[in-house]
Amino acid sequence: MEKKNKVYGVIGIKALMSNWNADFTGRPKTISTTQIFGSDKALKYPMKKMWDEEGKKVIYIKSYKIDEKTGEKIQPLDLDERYERVFGETIEKKTKPEEVLINLFSAIDVMNFGATFASKNVNLSITGAVQIGQGFNKYEDSNIETQDILSPFRNSNKEDDKASTLGTKIVADECHYIYPFSVNPQNYKNYKDILPEFEGYTEEAYQEFKKASLISATAINTNSKSGCENEFAIFIEEKEGSNLYLANLDQYITFEKMESGKDKINIEKLKEVIKENKNRVEKVEIYYNKITTEINTEGIECETYDIFENIK
Repeated sequence: MEKKNKVYGVIGIKALMSNWNADFTGRPKTISTTQIFGSDKALKYPMKKMWDEEGKKVIYIKSYKIDEKTGEKIQPLDLDERYERVFGETIEKKTKPEEVLINLFSAIDVMNFGATFASKNVNLSITGAVQIGQGFNKYEDSNIETQDILSPFRNSNKEDDKASTLGTKIVADECHYIYPFSVNPQNYKNYKDILPEFEGYTEEAYQEFKKASLISATAINTNSKSGCENEFAIFIEEKEGSNLYLANLDQYITFEKMESGKDKINIEKLKEVIKENKNRVEKVEIYYNKITTEINTEGIECETYDIFENIK
């Protein structure tokens, strides 16, 4: 079923003694002011990883093959090889772009996030229905910690090296990233005109995005991301045809530590935005970890849920 109304919201990621998104030096990413942030790619990765593990079609995720020439070397697939593995079809010079588009839209990551598809024979660009901004850390007292790690092995590249090697692991003690996002089904309007039977962005695809927004960070458990979890998410759905347009919502949200030890997500400014647009808002849904987090929703009509208990 086609989804027709837009959605605006935020996704909160909590990271304790972990590295949610590292730069090329291994440190948590920062801007010039030293404020820590996470890229949209860091948030999309666990979503795509979750969908892939559930057996859904996912194009933009790393996968590997054994080098056919040597039969030994492991190397990542290129875009054409990934396409062939997922869809069981090879893109040739005579392949029509419409055929590739139909296949791409059947992949859950492309249906949500769009794609830049530059293969040898077909070049396409799809602006995704779901757009995610940069997630800035809203906790001012975050510190970056460097841990020394002793390897059980010596460096075999140095003949005179008798001792085992040392490594480092860099983490942030505590961060609270807040990502803004928007969902605009109209981004696929032009494709409905040229692709037979394509119904556009679907309600099913939105529900998959919504589910991933609530649990995918918690589900992924790599070494660097152990300690990262979905903390909260807010979804503001417009009334169909109401022409609701909102700027990134993370600017209206702050983070505070309470004396009780709980984390407080302050949405007082966001409430004002919701009130000003109440005639164009169909519903507001707020999911959060009620054990560790507090969100004051007084003054607005909304539905609140425990982030762990209301996943469809």
